[in-house]
Amino acid sequence: MVLSLTSAVSKNARILALFAIACTAIVGVVHSLTKDQIILQQQQDLLRNLNSIIAKNSYNNVIYKDCFILPNEALGTVNPPKVYRARNDNSPVAAAITTVAPDGYSGNIELIVAINIDGSISGVRTLQHQETPGLGDKIEEKKSDWINSFTGKKLIDKNDNRWLVRKDGGMFDQFTGATITPRAVVKAVRKSVNYFNAHQDELFEAASNCSNQDVAKGA
Repeated sequence: MVLSLTSAVSKNARILALFAIACTAIVGVVHSLTKDQIILQQQQDLLRNLNSIIAKNSYNNVIYKDCFILPNEALGTVNPPKVYRARNDNSPVAAAITTVAPDGYSGNIELIVAINIDGSISGVRTLQHQETPGLGDKIEEKKSDWINSFTGKKLIDKNDNRWLVRKDGGMFDQFTGATITPRAVVKAVRKSVNYFNAHQDELFEAASNCSNQDVAKGA
C-alpha cells in the first residue's frame, strides 16, 4: 500500500515537472517570436510621449535614440535619469529629462520634463504614480490640465521663489484637499530645469549611451 502511494506521488511529480518544462518552453518560444514587435511597440509608445511634450516638426533627429543616461546623483533619483535630445540639423532644440518626485503623498511620482534650448518648459508629463484617485491624480493630463501649467515657464535663477504652489507663496495651483502631490511635482520639475540650465552644453555634447534595451524600456 505504502509502495503504491509512493509510486503514485512519484508519477504525479514527474507529470508536473514535464508540464512545467513544457510551459517554460512555450513561454520562451512566444517571447522569442514577439520580442522584436514588443520592442517596436515600446519605442512607438516612447515616441508618442516625447512628441506630446516636444513639437514633432521642431526636430529632425531620431529623438528616442539620441539618449543619454545621467548618473543617479544628478537629480537625486533612485534610477539614473535619461535625457532624450531633440536636434534640428544637429542644432540643439530641446531635451526631455526623466525624473522622480520621491515625496508624493503615496510615494514616487515618475515624470518626464521637456525643456527648450532657451530654458523654457516645453512640456511635462506624469509617467507613473500612486496618488489618491480624485485628489492627487490631477497630475495626469487625462484627469486635469494642471500639468500643462508648466508649459512656457522659466526659472529667473536657481532660487526663483515663484516655483512653489500658491499655498507656499508661489505661482502654481494646489489641488483642493491635496497639496502634497502638486508640491512634490513642482519641486521635481524645478530641480530638472535647474540641472538643465547648469549643464545644458554637457547634455547636448555627451555621446549617446542608452542601449537598445534602455530605449525599449521607454521613458
